[in-house]
Amino acid sequence: MAQQGGLSLKEQKYDRQLRLWGDHGQEALEAAHVCVINATATGTEILKNLVLPGIGSFTIVDGNQVTGEDVGNNFFLQRSNIGQNRAQSATELLQELNNDVSGNFVEESPDKLLDNDPSFFCRFNLVVATQLPESILVRLAEILWNSNIPLLVCRTYGLVGYMRIIIKEHPVVESHPDNALEDLRLDNPFPELREHIQSYDLDHMEKKDHSHTPWIVIVAKYLAKWYSEKSEPIPRNYKEKEAFRELIRQGILKNENGIPEDEENFEEAIKNVNTALNVTKIPSCIEDLFNDDRCINLTQQTPSFWILARAVKEFVAKEGQGNLPVRGTIPDMIADSGKFIKLQNVYREKAKKDAAAVGNHAAKLLQSVGKAPESISQKELKLLCSNSAFLRVVRCRSLSEEYGLNTFNKDEIISSMDNPDSEIVLYLMLRAVDRFYKQHGRYPGVYNYQVEDDIGKLKSCLSGFLQEYGLSVTVKDDYVHEFCRYGAAEPNTIAAFLGGAAAQEVVKVITGQFVIFNNTYIYSGMSQTSATFQL
Repeated sequence: MAQQGGLSLKEQKYDRQLRLWGDHGQEALEAAHVCVINATATGTEILKNLVLPGIGSFTIVDGNQVTGEDVGNNFFLQRSNIGQNRAQSATELLQELNNDVSGNFVEESPDKLLDNDPSFFCRFNLVVATQLPESILVRLAEILWNSNIPLLVCRTYGLVGYMRIIIKEHPVVESHPDNALEDLRLDNPFPELREHIQSYDLDHMEKKDHSHTPWIVIVAKYLAKWYSEKSEPIPRNYKEKEAFRELIRQGILKNENGIPEDEENFEEAIKNVNTALNVTKIPSCIEDLFNDDRCINLTQQTPSFWILARAVKEFVAKEGQGNLPVRGTIPDMIADSGKFIKLQNVYREKAKKDAAAVGNHAAKLLQSVGKAPESISQKELKLLCSNSAFLRVVRCRSLSEEYGLNTFNKDEIISSMDNPDSEIVLYLMLRAVDRFYKQHGRYPGVYNYQVEDDIGKLKSCLSGFLQEYGLSVTVKDDYVHEFCRYGAAEPNTIAAFLGGAAAQEVVKVITGQFVIFNNTYIYSGMSQTSATFQL
């Protein structure tokens, strides 16, 4: 690909997102094939947000023809498309957004495909179902659940947005946590770091060297002094940390008048005391992963994530002496290049050494389950080791569990109903609307003349649903009236909002980066609020 100013055209095109999920994330995205059921306003808005960042290919399944109503709320359909197949018309316009993306369409309704060729949906990396009636959705969810294909259900209903992720197990190596602390190990330096710190003598240094010593070294030096003078453990509370900051301040060089020099590196050390003096320990969520059945009982079918997690567990018990592999990165800081690079290399070399040790454990584990030691790449190994403190596994419940009378999450619904205007009310209303559709073959209030009559019918559907599931909760009549007035409309503003949110979750699943919600997300356009529930 042509180069311009050192960057390829592809890097220029996708520059902003490459900073988020890297080359490997982009490669995963470009290798993915996603199926979107129904080219509704919601469906095309989701696809727009996948086509622009360069999803490999997409297939739209939709047997409907374009109507005037579609043209009114869907930017990817035009008046000239009325009467044509909706999947084909939307595909043509969506492909104009990005030449790198391959678009396909199937002019058939999802229920017919489920009857004639149910395995069709199992050839995709992920399926997005939009605006599907409950009966079809339940069948689709069952097939995909049994085939381990992730399903994202999306629905715009009036001023309500709804998403449900259905995925058995989703491991995340790069969870990108907010405000993650650096992995400096100053409370318990590894031998190479201790040796490097000891090579500095702050009391007998030239002024230039003194003011360009990395702050990590300064904190480590004064921590050693703190231990020897006070015989106390690492400063933990505010009072101790203030005393420690004062100890560092005393180390700033003074001029001939006894006035402290302007040493920015010492100021940086003082500023970082709070975050640098954290105790090195294994997060509880990582301990949970180590104790997970999937980590303990390995088989030939065990994914590489769990084999590497087990290898890290064995490293912790042996070479790590109770600690995870060193991450190997340090923050930018005021220091001369030579000192900074030397310190950086100490951490990098230790991270390499730790990763190699984890790799040895992984090779033995692979052999023990009859797999080739090279079946896990060095790239995969290093990535997991450098993120070992941030590993996550999300397990969602199936749709049949959510809908089952004996398996639905009653406690979550009842506790959320402490607030009568909680977003969970919108979920209950959507379930009532589905019951209405099942009984009457249409949604409530689609035409103005139906609204008044349908209020009573929808109220009875809601009561029947609550009774059947043994939910002794009260839903205000206002919500029943509101849902009848919606008339199952799909306003583009809500569809566009949901399209952005849903595409984000698709990218998370495909790249294996960032953490997906678990498992239901509801957005209220009335109050401009949203919430997630484990249903």
